[in-house]
Amino acid sequence: MNLPPYDTFPNISGGKTSLRQILSADIADVVEISFYDAIQAKTVEEAAGMQEKINKDYYDGNTIHWGIVENATNKLVGTCGYYRGLNQGEGELGCILLAQFRRHGFMADALQLAIDFGLHNIGLKRIWAITTKQNHKAVKLLERLGFMKVADLSDDEAEYALITNSY
Repeated sequence: MNLPPYDTFPNISGGKTSLRQILSADIADVVEISFYDAIQAKTVEEAAGMQEKINKDYYDGNTIHWGIVENATNKLVGTCGYYRGLNQGEGELGCILLAQFRRHGFMADALQLAIDFGLHNIGLKRIWAITTKQNHKAVKLLERLGFMKVADLSDDEAEYALITNSY
């Protein structure tokens, strides 16, 4: 296992997107998609405080959180990362895009980069994601990436896990 923090924060480039560290200068652009412990930021100050907590979690070895950047414009369009379970060889993959960048293939590209990093660089044995059952686009994307539904967590939420032998 190769857990965070790393000597250099891992920036990863793909075809359409890149994953990179979120900088203080980025915070104003991602307020509307800034969350910590399922609580959404309402102000730049709250988003900055949440990013400080996320950064501390990274330096404590518990998480890795990237900004998703559109390669063509170098604009931050969303975030993704692993948020739980790293010390147990697992990772809960989470993601969110700014509304105007949805349905353009950014998330599929970004999640594939994160999955590859989790499997090959961290050495994760299991990757999972939780989504609402009504989020049909997220379910389809997860299934396209090799995830299968493994549990109904409630009437509203389901857990999907990457099945690596089909990956």
